[in-house]
Amino acid sequence: MAMRRLRLALYIFAGFWFGGLAALALFPAARERLLTSVNVRSMGKALVGGAFTLTDQTGKRVTDRDFRGKFLLVYFGFTNCPDVCPTALQVMAAALDKLGANAERITPVLITVDPEHDTPALLASYVASFHPRFVGLTGSPAEIDAVTKAYRVYVKKVPDPKSTAGYTMDHSSIIYVVGPDGAYRTHFTHATSPDAMADRLAGMLQKPST
Repeated sequence: MAMRRLRLALYIFAGFWFGGLAALALFPAARERLLTSVNVRSMGKALVGGAFTLTDQTGKRVTDRDFRGKFLLVYFGFTNCPDVCPTALQVMAAALDKLGANAERITPVLITVDPEHDTPALLASYVASFHPRFVGLTGSPAEIDAVTKAYRVYVKKVPDPKSTAGYTMDHSSIIYVVGPDGAYRTHFTHATSPDAMADRLAGMLQKPST
């Protein structure tokens, strides 16, 4: 009797085990969620951001290491952007103004997703209209492609007869916060209020740097 119960328990366990394996094989979405959650827990941090070499609005070549020691507010957009980009940059500028003197510890950055159009000179006049401390970064198409992939930014060039350029750039609208050590800390959207952004940034500035 005991042996019969043991065999039954083993059959049930084997059924669950092979059923689970079959489900993972048949449903890729479930497999992706499971493997992603395991990877995230094992890594312990988001895989966002990284090294880059670009050109600023003065024509100077810069790398991510040139910004060490300060927080960065990084937004990916372009100068011909009709709506979300100006909104995001205005929110960033207003949040910095609300921080007062503490804003000196934060560098606001616009990285173009349209390097074929956005020259350093064009970026210089564009970012200055939002805040005097804004940094505009551009580069070769390959350099911009590398940095957008590092930050997991969606970018796609699409025809647009209404634009003077004949096209527009579809892109995700996320404001990234990068710490003084160059590591991703958090992010906002262009719909975040300046007050909420300033409050969150003020809390980060109060914490000791790691």
